[in-house]
Amino acid sequence: MSTDLQFLEEWIPEKMDPGTVFVLENQSKLGHAQNPYIAVMSCPRCGTMGLITRRQLCEKEAMICGGDTCSAEYKLEGENIRFRHPQ
Repeated sequence: MSTDLQFLEEWIPEKMDPGTVFVLENQSKLGHAQNPYIAVMSCPRCGTMGLITRRQLCEKEAMICGGDTCSAEYKLEGENIRFRHPQ
């Protein structure tokens, strides 16, 4: 399953549909110096918002939804979201 990634230009939480990314300002001040948090992304399945790191946004690390009822696993590939296939 693949979904298109969407980007917001300004922070409006109400417009964070599933699979939307908002890139943060002052990125180097959030998280670890080697892999800081650089964006907020809403889970492409349930819409739960969470911080993502540089490596996650740049296609190197997978993500797992932090929602109470969702455990979606996915990875970004360019502007596409690729879900992990169940084993």
